[in-house]
Amino acid sequence: MKNCQWFKPISISLSPNVEKDDISLAFKLLFKCWKWKKGKAVSDLEYEFKQYLGSKYVFALNSGRSCLITILESLNLKKGSEVLVQAFTCNAAINPIIWSGLKPVYVDCDENTFNIDVDDLKKKITSNTKVIIVQHTFGLSANMGEVMKIVQENNLILIEDCAHSLGAEYNGKKVGTFGHASFFSFSRDKIISSVYGGMIAVNDSKIGEKIEKDIESVKYPNNYWVFQQLLHPVLMSLILPIYNFLKIGKGILILSQWFHILSKAVHWKEKQGQKPSYFPKRMPNALAILALNQFQKLDRFNNHRKEISNYYFDNLIDLSFDLPQNLSNSKHVFLRFSVKHNKAHQIIEKAWKHNLLIGDWYTSPVAPHDTRLDTVQYVSGSCPKAEKLSKITFNLPTHINISEEQAQKIIDFLKEID
Repeated sequence: MKNCQWFKPISISLSPNVEKDDISLAFKLLFKCWKWKKGKAVSDLEYEFKQYLGSKYVFALNSGRSCLITILESLNLKKGSEVLVQAFTCNAAINPIIWSGLKPVYVDCDENTFNIDVDDLKKKITSNTKVIIVQHTFGLSANMGEVMKIVQENNLILIEDCAHSLGAEYNGKKVGTFGHASFFSFSRDKIISSVYGGMIAVNDSKIGEKIEKDIESVKYPNNYWVFQQLLHPVLMSLILPIYNFLKIGKGILILSQWFHILSKAVHWKEKQGQKPSYFPKRMPNALAILALNQFQKLDRFNNHRKEISNYYFDNLIDLSFDLPQNLSNSKHVFLRFSVKHNKAHQIIEKAWKHNLLIGDWYTSPVAPHDTRLDTVQYVSGSCPKAEKLSKITFNLPTHINISEEQAQKIIDFLKEID
């Protein structure tokens, strides 16, 4: 065995943001159950977030899904009202629409930016359209200038899906501050991570006051759920170094999820369109403590993402890969560095055999790949660009635990197969 690190994969999504201080913090919190649910960390996190965005209202909940459900239900829309949302997304962005009794209408996406196609958006608006949800995919800010025109011309409610994009800007303005409301995710593979967690930001006083009232009746998740999330960074720190040593680490991870010692990022029920019992719930104090610790690192994390993305740009520009466009009026944060190639899935499969766990997010117009498209009301062929992108896109890691040396290993692999 040359080096134990040979067994630790270069990964895009296995606790990517976790550093030693995060592991230590989670470990200590495991033994302080009195801090798990209630405490001042939630209000502290909300205060920091409010100062950062300059929003009128902010509300911390236990996930981005809980945030979106809460926003939608605050609107008091008639059942069956249409919510326009782009394809090439996760079921986590679609299920809350359905759970709220509303109808998702899929809009195709722009092949260059992975974001909503404004021309198709205009075509999909009907008299029953009430809401547009704009996703800033992979941390690439959407064309908010065009979107805002459409919203204003049609008197629609705009919600920004900023799950991928904390820190991104459009025309010098932070994403999440354009719409009537926005939501962010602190899931395990987002810009900052508390394993689970999310934040609502609201500038519309009517919506903000309604959410403030509604949230009083939202309960905390149970103690075991909180324990699962706190255990995640601790156990992953032990699993990753032996992940590919006789597949021991990978096996431990699978068994831990199978026996519900650890939670999965997406519950199997969500893939069937069903709602797990822990949505919507309040943000537990313990996870707010983890999120606060990560929030202090936001600029360092995003600067690192930019540096690694620039490194990919510089070293892949002359190859046959189609690289993301860095628009001059946008400040992207590159949650992942997304590349297009006609043999994307073969490349992913080959990379995994070399212990390079590059991303396959997304392989379906509504991910994960085993999501039942009928339950999320997606009609095959309705968004051809999104369907095409799901076949030709793969992602490279940019997170804080990817060094330039590791990025070079990925680049060398891609050069060999080009």
